[in-house]
Amino acid sequence: MDFEAKARWVIGMQADSLKEMASHIAASFGEAVNAIQSALENRGKVVIIGVGKSGNVGHKIAATLNSTGATAVVLNSQNALHGDLGLLSDGDVVLTLSYSGETQELLDLLPFVRSFDVKIIALCGKVGSSLSAAADLTLDTSVAREACPLNLAPTCSSTAMLVMGDALAMVLLESRGFTESDFARYHPGGSLGRALLLKVGDVMRRDEKMPTVGIGASVVDAVAEMNRSRAGACLILDESGRLAGIFTHGDFARGYENDPALGALPVADLMTRNPIYLTEDSLAVEAVNKVGEKRIDDIVVVNEQGKPVGLIDAQDLARLKLV
Repeated sequence: MDFEAKARWVIGMQADSLKEMASHIAASFGEAVNAIQSALENRGKVVIIGVGKSGNVGHKIAATLNSTGATAVVLNSQNALHGDLGLLSDGDVVLTLSYSGETQELLDLLPFVRSFDVKIIALCGKVGSSLSAAADLTLDTSVAREACPLNLAPTCSSTAMLVMGDALAMVLLESRGFTESDFARYHPGGSLGRALLLKVGDVMRRDEKMPTVGIGASVVDAVAEMNRSRAGACLILDESGRLAGIFTHGDFARGYENDPALGALPVADLMTRNPIYLTEDSLAVEAVNKVGEKRIDDIVVVNEQGKPVGLIDAQDLARLKLV
């Protein structure tokens, strides 16, 4: 058996199923987003119910919603009949997950769910099923077949349901105006959370750790200042103390290749004018993004008067586990 070819076939089947599902997106999707957003704005929540593989997918959808500020809980269909129905409140939205739409445990629960003033949204692969008929809205997650060679094990169908949940969460996120700062509040422990919560002023080198020389300094002076502060760049200041440019180890290496005697040259001849800079109040994630986008190792930090107050070295971002 060609294992690699089989793997490509399975992945291709899943990808094709998702493309097909995307073509089924209809007005009911927008109605579902509006229903969830309205519930959240009125201090309601999303209650997710599924059985078996659909239940597993439901846990992932709940986790994604919670991580993006949309309160979601998973309700076990069996436990719901023995007290856990207390999770439900009027004004909630209920996501019911069943590919066949005929899962008996779920259908048995629906009359009791209906006793609450809730909106029921079905993620279902059979639009004409009992679940779809009982729901207020149906999101079509149908697939042509499973990636299982026997066309039995839930593969394409469970992936389609999971991706539909992701689509709901991401469109809802954008509709609610969820920002990077909001995201950081729910992810304080990871590197992204730290980068979003920290300010540039929290991570930059300042005072004696910030290498600087005047505009009239030589290349040797700038290199000596970099060595003193163990930094990869030196800030060049004009007569008023404002930022005139930046000189890096890279500038030195490129200049030395053309002129080994460049040490006595004015550093102003080799510095980069108008370097990329940030302010102290900028988020650290902006520094991370600048380093990646501009392919640079050092970012200048200036105050409102344009005077340098700090320097961020890419090594500092790595040491703080922000990248």
